[in-house]
Amino acid sequence: MKPITLPGIDEYAEAHSTPDPAFMRLVGENTWQSLTDPQMISGPLQARFLQMLVYALRPRQVLEIGTFSGYSALAMAAALPPDGHVLTCEIDDRHAAMARDHIASSPYAGRITVETGPALDTLDRLPGPFDFVFMDAAKQEYLACLEAVLPKLSDHAMIAADNTLWNGEVLYEDDDADVVALRAFNDAVVADPRLECVLVTLRDGLTLIRRAGR
Repeated sequence: MKPITLPGIDEYAEAHSTPDPAFMRLVGENTWQSLTDPQMISGPLQARFLQMLVYALRPRQVLEIGTFSGYSALAMAAALPPDGHVLTCEIDDRHAAMARDHIASSPYAGRITVETGPALDTLDRLPGPFDFVFMDAAKQEYLACLEAVLPKLSDHAMIAADNTLWNGEVLYEDDDADVVALRAFNDAVVADPRLECVLVTLRDGLTLIRRAGR
């Protein structure tokens, strides 16, 4: 991943943020050792940010679209209120199996459920309502996932969409399908009168979205 901040800033921020507990560090190590494209994992800085959001929002139902190795689901589960739960969706069977292993050996095994299959199919059968949604799946499906999840949000829900700066590539005209999709997503979200948003320059870009007027 190319840096989108000043050299050394991300490392400085991570060093001045609460570190991962041992079981989370193990998840990170296993991911980097075992999976292709391990950079897809949410880093420690983003994990702490998601934890802070979940702690502040106190959601009962969290939906994650894109599980990968379970790292971000575990980070959010750690900040849930006692009756909170994370439902996380993963299309890749190998990723889902690794995530289930990581979750089963964590202190939060009872707070997370992993669903497998295409995200839009899973969203179609989930009833909601969801209080917090973390989107980190196929970038070309972001707009469709947003439309699918909007009717299933609780009154004060928030969505966090990951990778919305895509290594800074969204600044430039590019025919890469993911870049095109993310530019379209960013343009659509900020122009949608139903929504309010802020794009945070954290790691690879994280857009926070809520319904307007709430």
